[in-house]
Amino acid sequence: MTFRGLDARSRWLRWGLLAIGIGIVVGVAGPRAIAALATTWETKRAMLPWVFERLFAFLAYLAMTGSVVYGLLLSTKILDAIAHRPITFALHQDLASIGVGFAAVHGMLLALDKSVPFTLAQIVVPGLAPYAPVWVAAGQLSLFLMAVVIASFYLRRRIGQRAWRALHYVTFLAFVGATAHGIMAGTDSGSSWAWGLYAGSSIAVVFLLVYRIALSASRRRSRPDGAARRVTAAPEVGRAPLVRAATEASLEA
Repeated sequence: MTFRGLDARSRWLRWGLLAIGIGIVVGVAGPRAIAALATTWETKRAMLPWVFERLFAFLAYLAMTGSVVYGLLLSTKILDAIAHRPITFALHQDLASIGVGFAAVHGMLLALDKSVPFTLAQIVVPGLAPYAPVWVAAGQLSLFLMAVVIASFYLRRRIGQRAWRALHYVTFLAFVGATAHGIMAGTDSGSSWAWGLYAGSSIAVVFLLVYRIALSASRRRSRPDGAARRVTAAPEVGRAPLVRAATEASLEA
């Protein structure tokens, strides 16, 4: 079964229901949220950089986790039955970019946090942080690695498919570094909800990674011995299906 999109005739109904839902949420929660923000602004103004620093840290981690999970779902073709591959591939790429953006904001807010002041050099250079330098460096290196992976999306034609796919394995190292950074350097690490977030994200990534490895091994065992030779020796007139297959394979993350 292949997802071919929702019925265009129900577009206005869907958007209308979404607008009503958003209106209900804003109407119920909006006044309380505004009052809470006003109180925080008046009583704890100096703590706002620290609050937003934590907020962007968790948003960055969630976006990175979503990108890694989407990449594994793409490579296992689990999503092909319910969504177009170009759409899911674009979402995978966008989540990675959003995660890097949130992480960069999280890092720059450290310069405004007066509880543990960071200089620009300490924010950018791993190992110079005045607080938990090793684990802060793990987060900094994770950010740099993810930036390299995102750049590879735009340079894929120049560096080639094999190098592009090899660079994608760096994502797992970045995820491990970000998780270690959050647990060891995060001020919320002692909270049960934070542990639940880190544990749930790690379990999802490890499960899908193991499944991907097992699926790849199963495909190799079931592949005919002469399959590679037959593809190599295919006549010129039969290249179109191979080109289509290579194009589809290039979209796997």
